[in-house]
Amino acid sequence: MLVQTIETTPFDDQQPGTSGLRKQVKVFSQPHYLENFVQAIFNVVPELSGQTMVLGGDGRYFSKPAVETILRLAAGNGVKRVILAAGGVIATPAVSHLIRINKAAGGMLLTASHNPGGPDGDFGVKYNAADGGSAPGKVMNAIYAETKKLSAYKLADLPLNAAMLEEPGLHDLGGFEIEIVDPVTAYADLMQAQFDFKIIGKWLKTHSILFDAMHGATGPAAVEILGNRLGVDAAHLMRCNPLEDFGGQSPDPNLVHAKQLYDRMMGPDAPDFAAASDGDGDRNLIIGRNCYVSPSDSLAVLAANAKFIPAFANGLKGGARSMPTSSALDRVAEKLGFDCYETPTGWKYFSELLEANRISICGEESAGTGGDHVREKDGLWAVLFWLNILAARDLGVEGVMADHFASFGRTFHRRHDYEALDTDIAHSLMADLEKTLPALIGQHDIISADNYAYQSPVSGAVTKGQGLRIIGKNGSRMIFRLSGTGTTGATLRLYLEQYSNDPAHYGLDVDEVLQPLAKLADELAGISVRTGRAKPDVIT
Repeated sequence: MLVQTIETTPFDDQQPGTSGLRKQVKVFSQPHYLENFVQAIFNVVPELSGQTMVLGGDGRYFSKPAVETILRLAAGNGVKRVILAAGGVIATPAVSHLIRINKAAGGMLLTASHNPGGPDGDFGVKYNAADGGSAPGKVMNAIYAETKKLSAYKLADLPLNAAMLEEPGLHDLGGFEIEIVDPVTAYADLMQAQFDFKIIGKWLKTHSILFDAMHGATGPAAVEILGNRLGVDAAHLMRCNPLEDFGGQSPDPNLVHAKQLYDRMMGPDAPDFAAASDGDGDRNLIIGRNCYVSPSDSLAVLAANAKFIPAFANGLKGGARSMPTSSALDRVAEKLGFDCYETPTGWKYFSELLEANRISICGEESAGTGGDHVREKDGLWAVLFWLNILAARDLGVEGVMADHFASFGRTFHRRHDYEALDTDIAHSLMADLEKTLPALIGQHDIISADNYAYQSPVSGAVTKGQGLRIIGKNGSRMIFRLSGTGTTGATLRLYLEQYSNDPAHYGLDVDEVLQPLAKLADELAGISVRTGRAKPDVIT
């Protein structure tokens, strides 16, 4: 096997986010660009050499040439074996599972999550560690630093072709092994071990559901689990064939991009339950008949009903939520008597708590929910969790939510996204708002205001600058953050939250309840004046 050392020049813009690098396809397809970033991973994580790594992704445009390039880089850097999902398409939580059950040294995921695909869309490379979770921040920082100074990458000459990467089988290419595996079976078996498929299957015989995979990586797993194992009619499994451009739409399971599903559930012929997952299968949308469930409420409901799930028969060790996620989970934890942790945004913080055996369930307001079965958020897992609850309690989604509010009160919550803002304007807005925080305390019923910092209960490490928090004495919160998930400009995210334990309020419209907070947040930060945006681009 011939290995070439190819000289290159670093790219100045290869700055990864919390777990990987996400850019437009036209950027990733530049000569040497992908190679530089992946070589930086191998340089920073030398334990991959001589070991096994897992490779796969959401199947978006540019994935196929990227798979072949990464295989050549892996061989060139001494990796012994690569476990590759057939065709390269596999959901993110299933990759985490493969890393864990194969005791791999790590894995690479080719995904830009819920971002659009296609030649004019986005692409990404994410590195997961040996525990199956997102790489720690110090590793990603080291990878970024390496991209700034590397001068060459190592590429092996391998006899690859598209056909050999499509079918399960083992290929030994001169001491470098490529094992092509079925991307569905191991994950489906894991789900069947987590939940009571017998009771779910019985419930599905008398109830109707819809599932929308949005042409993402969850589609094949949904067909196997919901269709083949649980008996859901194929006609009720929507867009389950993965496409490189996700059908020309953003594979984001929110009320904008899954509006067709939402409208169906609000109509007269709505089925009993509907759900969707995103491009790489780690997010979820839950809707009942005339009843949308916010991601924050969904997390709280799952925790409150965990006793109905076989995997949690002995109770929850603890729960965790990201700081912008509503405090609904906290109220469940307080009443049921388990620990609840608040972390910065980023699944790696949950992974640390999961590895330390501190928590059993966790989630983010961005529609990611997960448990201790893998070290990633898991869209289809959340859907099956809901189905298990509905079947065990013999209640509809609306009934489950009404019971939850009666037991724990209601936490109204929304996220307002202002996308593709001028970067300088967005950063100056945040900087100026932060300067005013101390003076806000005592005004507008505000009891505290800060830039959130987190100290890990496991390692003691401190993470600062995670978002501006303004907390009111009446159970309200306003959170301001700049997101790193976009590839153009900056995204300002405003999170609004209001708690009530008055039953007369539980049926009120969320946006009406939060309108005074939205107005106050705009006034305090000057959002509309400084950005020129009269309203958010997306509300979830």
